[in-house]
Amino acid sequence: MRVAILTMFNGLTSTYSLVNVVAEHIRMLLDGGQKVTLLVCQDCNDSERYGIFLDERIEWVKVCNRYNGKQIHWRDYNYPGIKMHGTLIPESEAIGEDLIDKLKDVDVCMMHDIHYQGWHMVHNLAVRYAQKKLPNVKFIAMTHSMPDTSQVGRNVEWPDSARYSPMPNTIYAYPTECGLESLSKQYNVDISKCRVINNTLDIIQDMSKEVQELHEKVDLLSSDILIVYPARLTTGKRFEKVSSLAGVIKKETNKSVKVIFCEFPSMDIDPKMYKKTIISQGVSYGLNEDDIVFTSDYGHVSGFKRECVLELFTLSNLYICPSLAESFGLTVLEAASRGNYIVLNEAVPALKEIGNMIDGYFMRWDARNFYGMTQEKYYPTELEYYKYHAKNIIEQMESNCVIRAKTMARNRYSPKWVYENQLKPLLYE
Repeated sequence: MRVAILTMFNGLTSTYSLVNVVAEHIRMLLDGGQKVTLLVCQDCNDSERYGIFLDERIEWVKVCNRYNGKQIHWRDYNYPGIKMHGTLIPESEAIGEDLIDKLKDVDVCMMHDIHYQGWHMVHNLAVRYAQKKLPNVKFIAMTHSMPDTSQVGRNVEWPDSARYSPMPNTIYAYPTECGLESLSKQYNVDISKCRVINNTLDIIQDMSKEVQELHEKVDLLSSDILIVYPARLTTGKRFEKVSSLAGVIKKETNKSVKVIFCEFPSMDIDPKMYKKTIISQGVSYGLNEDDIVFTSDYGHVSGFKRECVLELFTLSNLYICPSLAESFGLTVLEAASRGNYIVLNEAVPALKEIGNMIDGYFMRWDARNFYGMTQEKYYPTELEYYKYHAKNIIEQMESNCVIRAKTMARNRYSPKWVYENQLKPLLYE
């Protein structure tokens, strides 16, 4: 599908919030396999391109901004009654003729504030002029500001009425559901012709190159429960207990779960054999094999950089530490400082001490303390023990407003979720 994005940008400064929204839409469409045409004002400077705007998959198309050989200066008609300049209509028709040519081969045209902004009146009229000659093009009119319902019920004359009337074959979209009723009133269109396309939070784009590259291969955003466990790959760190509990959480609560092991090498055990055990345990308790990720399998054989682990902690929401022994537990604080729900081995004195300080959740695994080894016995079985605690952990996480908000921001408002659940269905309906 060929999707045109009509912005009429005459610059790409990131301080203009709409530029950032359009950048996210472009990224979503390209990631979704769509062909993207970006229509901008012919005076938009090519040298300003950066980030996603440098992607070679984008077809850049510059739209006419001249009438009788002179530059068209946009004037703001933000409320009815402002005297229109004498060349507004012929200017809009000149642009409209160019749009007919530029849009003739696209399937969908997404407009951003073209129908809304008073200073886009010339483009509003131009699009309406062009649409009459483009019956096979579907239009989506995004509004990014508070809908203007001040003229509802009033007789607004043309061309002022272009800001308050529907265009054929057009769906009107708004970033939040609460605005749809007002949106339908502004454009005098049935609410069934209005849709939500949330703005997105692409947390990954501001993270390190290592995290971005990992995300290209492993989805770090979509899972309900994201567990990050950085540790030396040794049996004393009990990786298999993390994967086992994660498996039970997935199976018992129907949550999607992903475990990221940021392991670094140890001489204690054959890493290939131990990783097989960790995966086998996790799968036997409810995970799929692709729910378990070792960063060493993605090029980080000496370990994932500490600053990158801290970035992963900003994405994760559950930290489980079943370690056999710890002298302090700095990683616990790192995970807690970035908004993770903390599950600790109560039988390890240092973990119990720090867990009491931060109000962590305790479970019990075998441990080495100051007096020797302790060994846990589970009744009736270890699996039943995990089932009990898995339900408690999820209940606690869901009742914690901070963790719930963090999780929602990561997965519900991610570009992937918004594309799959809002934008893509709108393109194909």
